[in-house]
Amino acid sequence: MVIHLDPLFTPFPDLEVLPYQYFIFPGGEPHIKIDAGKQRRPDLLITCRIRSFRELGKLMLCVDACNRLGFKRISLFLPYFPGARQDRINVAGEALTLKIYADVINGLNFERVYLFDPHSAQTQIFLNNCCILNNHLYINKVLKTLPLNTLLVSPDAGAHRKLNELKESIRNIEIIKCTKQRNVETGKLSGFNVEANDLGQRPCLIVDDICDGGGTFLGIAKKLKEKNAGTLYLAVSHGIFSKGIDELLKFYTKIYTTDSFYSIITDEGLQQMELEDCIEKSIFNLITLN
Repeated sequence: MVIHLDPLFTPFPDLEVLPYQYFIFPGGEPHIKIDAGKQRRPDLLITCRIRSFRELGKLMLCVDACNRLGFKRISLFLPYFPGARQDRINVAGEALTLKIYADVINGLNFERVYLFDPHSAQTQIFLNNCCILNNHLYINKVLKTLPLNTLLVSPDAGAHRKLNELKESIRNIEIIKCTKQRNVETGKLSGFNVEANDLGQRPCLIVDDICDGGGTFLGIAKKLKEKNAGTLYLAVSHGIFSKGIDELLKFYTKIYTTDSFYSIITDEGLQQMELEDCIEKSIFNLITLN
């Protein structure tokens, strides 16, 4: 059985959906009521997309109600893990946001917590019973739509580590490494570098986990063009696009993402893939069967 806490995000169509009512009292207090019926099973999967503490609160209410109904094993499918970019203390006075989210979710005692391509490796350290779903199938699907001589580009050190793991599943693919500098106090980017001399007009696919404002990918695109790159493409696991995509489309012919963060109306320059199509079938079965 499955409960979808985001009505616009309903993966795993073969599972029986457990209906519920969620509403907010006039004073602003949320409430949930689950219609479990007479048939109750020990296993339950909850899917959600958390982008705020209010959505985290909705999850907490749901788990409490499910525990009171007698579900014994509850797992969580949370493709985008919030707060993962605040995974360390850079300056005094900051909150360690990743650990805050992890501590709350740990307190809900999930059997498994499934994440898709999390931004920080610290997530697995802070989060109990964590199962990471990698982006390999997703990027392979993207590459099948692109020219055969496409280069993979990592925008920073974190992305480069992931692309090296991905390379094991792709034959004869080259990776171009990029670096960037960021002021840890202000968060502003100050410089980019492409570790290549001449890209020979070859098409390039920049791969990363998150695109928020897009500053990294605008800076990298300009440097790639300076190094004689051909057509540019961008694939991110979690498309936030807080500043839209118009500026990005001045450099990138196509942008790819999944529905892990929110549902996007696809336009000519953006292709969103459903997450369940980007997960290996063996992992998919593990999730749905617990």
